[in-house]
Formats: sequence, structure tokens, C-alpha cells
Amino acid sequence: MKNRMNGRISDIHYETFKRGSKTYFNSSLFFPKSVRAGVFVLYGFVRTADNFVDDVPADAEGFRRFRELYHGALRGRGTQDPIIDSFVELHRRKRFDPRWAEAFLHSMEMDLHKKAYDRLEETLEYIYGSAEVIGLFMARIMDLPEEADAPACMLGRSMQYINFIRDIDEDLELGRRYLPLEDTGLASLDRQSAEKQPEAFERFVRHHLEYYGGWQKEAERGFPLIPRRYRIPIKTASDMYNWTAEQIAGNPAVVFARKVKPSRGRIVLQVLKNVAAA
Repeated sequence: MKNRMNGRISDIHYETFKRGSKTYFNSSLFFPKSVRAGVFVLYGFVRTADNFVDDVPADAEGFRRFRELYHGALRGRGTQDPIIDSFVELHRRKRFDPRWAEAFLHSMEMDLHKKAYDRLEETLEYIYGSAEVIGLFMARIMDLPEEADAPACMLGRSMQYINFIRDIDEDLELGRRYLPLEDTGLASLDRQSAEKQPEAFERFVRHHLEYYGGWQKEAERGFPLIPRRYRIPIKTASDMYNWTAEQIAGNPAVVFARKVKPSRGRIVLQVLKNVAAA
């Protein structure tokens, strides 16, 4: 099978991942071949599920069919779907905990019906399935020791949180608000509210950036557990999220002006810096 973890990547995995994430995609190109193939299989699966719930309007029936096909594949039924079948093979090969994929699918389903998160605990429940388990999958793909699991979760959490901050405006267009407003004095996170209460909005954004910074520090404690040949792309992605946080901290209103993302050139330059430092 072309999609197995033998160093080759199918066109469908390549294109699905490339369309879904500039930072992750470009950083992941610098993994060794065997790990890179596993990463592309993982992201092919999660991006496909995410696309169903992020479509406008959301394709709830498509998502449910996808989930049913996945469960059937786990029970041994071939689906002829290269995204699902290759993920199930990877799942078995790397001995993923089946609860991780269930948590991921649960969070994706939450996007179909839950539109606002009013307490941090609710947001973290969503993040566990949407991002922390991705860190756990990655840790298994790289064959890291179990003590790397907690930092891997924190890296997934911190990166997802920056996405929530960066995508405030975009998520509102989808009818979603992941960041809780409790004790902020803000009635909404839309542009109009931010312009009426600019100081409150800036305090809000910087407060949530502090959460990101704390979780990011916890994640970085796990970097020494990652072999050098795998650490470079992981650290590069982390560095780019730190860069994104710095841009937003300097001007919180930028989230209404553009989607803050590093260019491919910046990502490649950071890879070269990390290679030199290593």
C-alpha cells in the first residue's frame, strides 16, 4: 500500500495536509522519511475530519459517515478510503490508545453543535481532543518515551490556543467563540466590541497569551526527550507559534486585519537556524 509508513506519501495525504496548515506542513517536511510519512497519514485523517465540521455550512452527515467508516475499519472492514485505512494501519502499527481518536472525534462533533465556550474548563475539554491527543499521536509516531506524553499534550494545547487567539475573527464568522469572556467586561469578541472597548480587548488578548506562554514553557521541557533528527521540525513549528504570539501581543487588533502566519521563507530560515544550533 502506498500510504504505509515506508517513507512514501500519497498525493491525497500531501494535498490534504498542505491545504490545512502552512506551519505544520512546512515544518514536517524536515522529518526523516519514515516519520514524515506517519505524520502525513495522521494529519490527513485529522484534517479531513476537521474539514467536514468547518465547511460552510458544516457537513454533519459527511462527518458522521467518516466516523462510521473509521469505526468499521477498526473492526477490520476495509473502507477503500486511503485516508481512513492508512490511519488505522498507523494506529495499529504504533499502538495508539483508541481513546485518543475517540476524544478527537468527540471534539470535532462538538463543533457541530457547541458555539460558545464560557469557562476555561470547557475550552480545555475541547482542546484535549482537538490538539492534546495530536501531541500523543506524534509522540508515538516518533517512538518517544512515555515521560514525553505530558509535554506533548502541552505543546498541542499551547498551539491550539494561539490558533484560537489568532482566529478570533474567523471563528466568529463560523459562529464560534472558543475563548471565555468571563470577568472581561466584553459582551463579544467582534470587531465592533473591540473598537468600542480597545483597552479591555487588549487586556483580554494579552491575558490569554499568558496562558499560552505558561503551557508553552511546560511543553519545551520535553524537547530534550526528542531525538535531534525529530526535534528540529518540532522546535521549528514551536518557534513559529511563538513568533505568531509575539506579533499579536504587539498589536492585538491585528487579528481583525489579517491572519497572522509566518511565511514559508521564515519557516525554512528557522529550520536552518535550528539545524545550526543543534
